[in-house]
Amino acid sequence: MIKTISASGITFRFVPRGGVLENFTVQDQGAEITPLHRAPWAETEVPADAPPHQRWLGGDFLAAPMGPGPDGLHGRTANGDWQVVASPEGSLRAVLDGAVQGATLVKELSVTSGHPFVYQRHLFIGGNGALPVSNHAMISVPNGAKLSFSRKRWWETLAAPMEVTEGRSALAYPRRHEDAVEFPGAEGGTANLHRYPWGDAHEDFVAGVEDPGSSLGWTAVVRPEGDLILSLKNARALPLTMLWHSNGGRDYAPWNGRHKGCLGLEEGGGAAGPRPLVARGARPADRRRSTRASDAGPAGHGRGAPCAGGDPLAFGPTGRRGDAGG
Repeated sequence: MIKTISASGITFRFVPRGGVLENFTVQDQGAEITPLHRAPWAETEVPADAPPHQRWLGGDFLAAPMGPGPDGLHGRTANGDWQVVASPEGSLRAVLDGAVQGATLVKELSVTSGHPFVYQRHLFIGGNGALPVSNHAMISVPNGAKLSFSRKRWWETLAAPMEVTEGRSALAYPRRHEDAVEFPGAEGGTANLHRYPWGDAHEDFVAGVEDPGSSLGWTAVVRPEGDLILSLKNARALPLTMLWHSNGGRDYAPWNGRHKGCLGLEEGGGAAGPRPLVARGARPADRRRSTRASDAGPAGHGRGAPCAGGDPLAFGPTGRRGDAGG
């Protein structure tokens, strides 16, 4: 059963199937800010052999693993069911049906009156081994966006492009580069990672590695509609910021060239090219989005759309009218 969690000025829904945080809404100065993306297709349009989560693709969910696994792309956490358990007012706790590498997973989401953030934490209890994990938020940016980040050591693309069709990649693969403003482009030019999109009809993925001296990692997304989405995290527990540009670059079902204006803002630890980083499931991690963050093993983080004067340690949409550098 879908659950709605709310506090003064903020609300979200939790869908147990796939553990999806959706319909995240912050009220600011009489306006409603709804930053999360949802795919434009019906479930019946998704091929039977596609990962289950593509039937309800949207919002924010946990990928464990971040990538392919025995339970489908992004694992049981994205494709399976979560059971909601007793939770305090303004919060939600859910337990994943089934284990991940022997670990029981607990998801915690909460909101606070006057805070434009969802606070998010994932707990990995027990289990063994190493596992790449990530929160998988999708931000709706139909009119483009400007991005700013905490200091990164470098940015790196995958060993091969996401799509093999010529012209569907705006970035060069594989590449590692320290300057986000002039990242190597597919056609020999450069792309500015502080901007969305990087081109027309493209599908790209790049990861930034946090500076080892940073304890707080953050990403700010400013949309021309006049709002700001802020993601905060424990940079040592979740050392990667991954950007997925899905902007009409896939022509097969269910994408069919219509999945546009989607910015994946994925905070985690895991493979980001030929020299992968690994987040270990026994460590706690913090993440906040203006909505709030997730804890993995235990690990936490936040996302939000914070209004002016909002809590700086969360994830959510913010009503501040402004710009993000780059």
